[in-house]
This record gives sequence, C-alpha cells and structure tokens, in this order.
Amino acid sequence: MHAHADTQRPATEAPKRGSALEWTQRLVSFDTTSRHSNLGLIEAARDHFLAKGLRPHLSYNPQGDKANLFVTVPAANGATDGGIVLSGHTDVVPVDGQNWTTDPFKPVIRDGKLYGRGTCDMKGFIGTSLALLPTILEAKLREPVHYALSFDEEIGCMGAPYLLAELRDRGVRPGGCIVGEPTSMRVIVAHKGINAYRCCVKGQAAHSSLTPKGVNAIEYAARMICFIRDIADEFKANGPYDQAFDVPFTTASTGTIQGGIALNTIPALCEFVFEFRNLPGVDPEAIFARVQGYANDVLLPKMRAEHADAALTLAKIAAAPSLDAAESDAITQLVRTLTADRETNKVAYGTEAGLFQRAGIPAVVCGPGDIQQAHKPDEFVALEQLEACEAFLHKVVDSLRVAA
Repeated sequence: MHAHADTQRPATEAPKRGSALEWTQRLVSFDTTSRHSNLGLIEAARDHFLAKGLRPHLSYNPQGDKANLFVTVPAANGATDGGIVLSGHTDVVPVDGQNWTTDPFKPVIRDGKLYGRGTCDMKGFIGTSLALLPTILEAKLREPVHYALSFDEEIGCMGAPYLLAELRDRGVRPGGCIVGEPTSMRVIVAHKGINAYRCCVKGQAAHSSLTPKGVNAIEYAARMICFIRDIADEFKANGPYDQAFDVPFTTASTGTIQGGIALNTIPALCEFVFEFRNLPGVDPEAIFARVQGYANDVLLPKMRAEHADAALTLAKIAAAPSLDAAESDAITQLVRTLTADRETNKVAYGTEAGLFQRAGIPAVVCGPGDIQQAHKPDEFVALEQLEACEAFLHKVVDSLRVAA
C-alpha cells in the first residue's frame, strides 16, 4: 500500500453524523462478502428503523446466518399500500487476489472519491437511502416509502425471493420500485435475464490404452459445451436483436470445468457450469429444453451404449429474470421526470428489478456510481454521485408529499 499524504484522509474524519457519506462508510466497513453473514449490517439498519419507531421485518435464509430487511414508512393517513420501494443488496463480491491500494473494508476518501468494497455496488445507494429516513419521517406522505435490503444478490439473486414471498404472504403491495444499482444516475429500463446451470457427466474409468473399456466424461462434456456454443452462435447470427443493449442478442457461455485425474486414465467424471443471458422476451426455459433434449436424445444413448451406468445430469444453480419496464408505468415516468433522463438505456448485467417486476411491482434501475468500477480493486463512488443520488431521492420524497 502507498500513501497519498496530501489528498487522502481517513473516512472517519469529516462526514456529518447520519449523512449519506457517513452511512455509506459505515456500511462499507461491514465485510458482507457473499460467503459471510450480512447480519451485522442488517441489524445496524434494523436498529436505525427501530429507533425511529418503525417495525422492520427480517426474512432469513434457511441457515439463519443471512437476512433481508423490509420496512414501511406509512403515509400520513396510515396507509401502507402503494408507494415506492428503495431497494438494494447488502452483499459484495470478494476481494481475493485483487491488488488494493488501501484496506477495502476501511473506506477512504481521495480526490473526490470514496474508495472501498461496495462503495459503488451498491452501498452508496443504501447509505444515501438510510440517511434520508429523517426527511421521509418529517414529510407528510400521500403514499408510503418502503425499504428493501437483500442478501446474496451477487451469487444469483438468492435472497430477494424470500423477501418478495414474505411481502406476498403479508399482503404488502407497493406501487413501484427503484433498484439503486450503479447506473451513474441514468434510468435503466431493461436488462437481460441470467440463468446458470451445472452439468455433471459420469463416465467410466479405464486405462487410457483401453479406451473402448471406458466412457470419457471429458469428451462428452466437450460435446455438450460445443452444443451450447452452437446455440450462442445461432443467437448472434439470427437474433432476435435489441440494439438498445450493448450486446444486442441473447448470449451463452461456459464458465468453469473440472475433470480427469491423469493423462493415462479415461476420466470418469467431468463437471462444468454454463449460463444464458437472455433478452427480455426470449424464454430461457426453451433454450434449456434444447440443451436437455440434446443430452437425453443424443449424448446419453451414445454414452450408455459404451457403458450402462453412464449418466449426464443438468441442474439450475441460479436464475434472475430479465427486466423490461413499461414506459407507461408510473415508476418509469416518475424516475424519468425526476432525473430528466429520456434515453432508452438497457444493460447486459442483471439486477433484482426483474424479480420485483415478476412479483407484480413495476421497477426501474437507477443509482449512484459507475458499473465500470464495480467488482474491481480500488472500487470507488464519486462523492458527486452520492450528492446527485441524495438530490434525486429528496425529489422522490417530494413527489409523494400530500399536496399543500
């Protein structure tokens, strides 16, 4: 690590207590890498709401070491239906193997930027939202404001479904949702769906000089991988296309593969993971059905002709639906008006907004920071982005006030 004596100061120095900056720094100091618990952060937020007389609801993962938080600031007349959700995920990606200039969990301000893991993705938005709570409570609201904080977004949107199920069970029906992922405060109206799978190929071991006696799991996995690549090439060549996306077609790729124990041994096992990122309107289940059909109808009969115990299994490991916000949705119109952003912005990365939309809560994505900084060493959010987010959220609250 090297010092910037003239331009660097510890993040604990200046910020006003309860400010967006102070809250963001506090949240970053919790190491909520997805493999760890997020309960320290969630309980700090819970206590913030409890201290203001609100009643947050926590929904836990099966192990009980992670939780979502949902809380409603009711309208002036006590109504809890309708209104706007401010949504963010509390987990961050690992820092393993990254060359950071400073401790990623000790936020530092340097040259107008706040550095630390999660500053951009997406504790800046959560911190700004939490700092806004006193303003929301003082406002005479026509409609409620809700907060939704989730776990395990970074490993496949695993936490938000628990939160949304809890809302359904409690009969809570928000009118719209702003997911504060880093968009440089632009309005994102669509993103691709993410669908991740694991393929396990079970062959039969044998000495490599006796290939007819074995079933080569790596070779059959390779055929499966090539088939997935063929599907990807089809989408690239034939569409459908949406030119508003940076990659304007559905994609498919294989990410990791393991198999084999030695050069002179026919590999009995091979496992790989692959994904589809589908445009809105492209059915990922139909794509998967093609993969499953190739496995069942083409590969398995060949494998079992070589050995009766050969097997090939496919399992979904994560999925997050695409987002395709309607321009006519009140939340889309409101956020466009408040940001003065009329561009049609669509992104290839996934968010929880698609889950909210699928649950019947119209959603858009808009938050501080540049996605280019996310997941990198020396991740940062520009202080002016936090200020822009703060100004935007004040406008959101103003839009929900009872008319004078």
